[in-house]
Amino acid sequence: MHFPVSGVACPIWLPPVAAFIVALLATPAGVSGAFLLLPFQMSVLGFVSPAVTPTNLIYNVISVPGGVAKFIKDHRMVWPIAWVIAVGTLPGIFVGSAVRIRYLPDPRYCKLFVGFVLFYLGVRLLDDVRRGAGWHPARRLSTGAAEVTKVFATPRLIAFDFQGQHYSFRPALLAAVSLVVGVIGGIYGVGGGAMIAPFAMTVLGLPAYTVAGAALLGTLITSVAGVGFFEILAGTRLAAGAAVRPDWALGVLFGVGGLAGSYCGARLQKRIPERWIRLLLGLLVTSLALRYVTQFWM
Repeated sequence: MHFPVSGVACPIWLPPVAAFIVALLATPAGVSGAFLLLPFQMSVLGFVSPAVTPTNLIYNVISVPGGVAKFIKDHRMVWPIAWVIAVGTLPGIFVGSAVRIRYLPDPRYCKLFVGFVLFYLGVRLLDDVRRGAGWHPARRLSTGAAEVTKVFATPRLIAFDFQGQHYSFRPALLAAVSLVVGVIGGIYGVGGGAMIAPFAMTVLGLPAYTVAGAALLGTLITSVAGVGFFEILAGTRLAAGAAVRPDWALGVLFGVGGLAGSYCGARLQKRIPERWIRLLLGLLVTSLALRYVTQFWM
């Protein structure tokens, strides 16, 4: 099948199958998998124009609701965390989208920066897995103890109970990190969960089971805004005739496969010990970081 907007030619089954596998692996860790899908589009499908960024965001818009719905149904959504992430990333994604079109048609320097940040977070996650400090490495979720309770939220403090433990943090730090992640997401076409989830687990010390839903919901909100903003920018002088309008046909195919994968991934999370969730995210993030850094000099 030929996709005229992006110029991609591939079997019609390939985008949804690839997206399903990506979402299935990434969703249990609170990540949409867009950061894995983007290299697939660029390296395998040859989609390298700026339009690949909003096309990647379409995948998030369609795929993420499956996982979000499952986390909400299971009462594992910490709403204050999700809203802090959304409020922080929304302004950033607008700025990042404009920067991507105007100044970074080839965002190599942005990828280098993201690579170093991801490498730091990935190493911290892997070290947490080794030490098992502050959380239960072998813990799985049981039906009766899987809900978030006693949620308390103010501009200065967010707190909640989960599986017999109390967690709290200052939302200002998460909002500031989300703002930076939003800019990077607008530039590179990802929702930001790949950076926010490991930050929340390592720096803030939150359990993976409660981070995942909030990070995915934040990703969904910012991705919707990002797609809309790219559509608007495509008709302005800022685009300067560049190919920035998303390939909806290709994006929808990715999204359909990702929707099924994210729902299955959210169901799968309850059966995976926290150690393995952190290990999976740590390995994904670290490998992606090394790819970004090495690509800068290649």
